[in-house]
Amino acid sequence: MSTADLIKMNQLNGETDTSQPGFPSYHRKLANPGPLGLFSFASTTFILSLFNMGARDITTPNLIVGMAFGVGGFVQLLAGMWEFACAFSSYGGFWISFALIFLPSSGILTAYTDADQLHSALGIYLLTWFTFTFIMFLATFKSSAALTSVFLFLTITFALLGAAELTGSTGLTKCGGAFGIITAACAYYTGAAGLYTEETSYVQLPILPLSRPRY
Repeated sequence: MSTADLIKMNQLNGETDTSQPGFPSYHRKLANPGPLGLFSFASTTFILSLFNMGARDITTPNLIVGMAFGVGGFVQLLAGMWEFACAFSSYGGFWISFALIFLPSSGILTAYTDADQLHSALGIYLLTWFTFTFIMFLATFKSSAALTSVFLFLTITFALLGAAELTGSTGLTKCGGAFGIITAACAYYTGAAGLYTEETSYVQLPILPLSRPRY
């Protein structure tokens, strides 16, 4: 099924949103905040994942605080409010909470005098988001392969990073960084698929819809 076919199917079903096939939403009558949310999520994830992989020998990831607050957090939260989307709002909250952990003035990191307790707490934190992401992943099976791939690789990323904190394995951290980069690439692609519509671009990206037409 092509993007055009999906748009026609949505019109027949009475759904108002035909501008964003990569991340379908219903009853939208104004702008399309989906690509904004996906791009902000992808950009923040991409930077942190490079840090996790030790790119350029960077071992201090605190630069991500600004990106997590401003782009991954605030911008994505706004996209979630405009989209009325659970995913964008939730992950906007995730990035804000993540930034607070590494914000020196929050005192969260300095509250842990035992390094093992800190890693255990971070492991529980990340595995909690693994659980939430897996739930979201199961809810994408009738959307598109592009969107499903974002949540699939994000689920794996959280699992690896959570396990890395609990075990102290740098190998798992780097592996989680690698899957994070794949997640970011999928999110960039899905966001671009929503941005490149027949009305805005000569380029359309296939997103492989997974839902069946309703007659």
